[in-house]
Amino acid sequence: MNSTDFLPILASIIALLIAIIGHEIMHGWVAYKYGDHTAKSAGRLSINPLVHIDPMGSIFVPLMTYYLPVLLFGTTGFLFGWAKPVPVNMQTVIRNGGYTAAMQVSLAGIAYNLFMATLFSVILTTMYTPETKDSFFILLAWSLVQINVVLAVLNLLPIPGFDGSHFVSYVALKFKIYKVAEFFAKAEPYGMIVIIIILMTPLKIPLLVWPTQTLLQLLLS
Repeated sequence: MNSTDFLPILASIIALLIAIIGHEIMHGWVAYKYGDHTAKSAGRLSINPLVHIDPMGSIFVPLMTYYLPVLLFGTTGFLFGWAKPVPVNMQTVIRNGGYTAAMQVSLAGIAYNLFMATLFSVILTTMYTPETKDSFFILLAWSLVQINVVLAVLNLLPIPGFDGSHFVSYVALKFKIYKVAEFFAKAEPYGMIVIIIILMTPLKIPLLVWPTQTLLQLLLS
């Protein structure tokens, strides 16, 4: 493997870690603003990647989803992964800020991903030239835009256990629609199965590919 092949891979790995670790830190940071010190006490508001890396979600799954298709089929796969969830005591958040605060905690990671995608899309469109297109910084900026958009779109979907479902649950609780919250609570153990079904079937086209492409076009236009 020469440097031309290695740089995009390195950029993708760094971008994934920035996207997933920042996503988790933001959940804990917003919760902290509402009086929940759980994440801070556990040392999880740190930007040190070592305290956030999940061996399965941050290393094994990205390698399998991205590089296994290369070995088996000769085509690049999709880069998918996660960091260790930041611990949050949502009861403290709700006690201090109500269900609206819980909604904000749920959306904090998505807001971070959208902010990062927007920031680096501006940097990318400003600094991209024929001379810089193969530079590591441009590759990193492109990876940060792409991966943050994918994570934002994926987490906006109301998949049990993911941010979108948490947000919908707290909206339902706020308006006393308890059956909706109960459904997502019971379905939470099956969230990863839903993710796999989406990613491995044509469902990914309307649910993930089209929204991702639309947002990327909007940011980079």
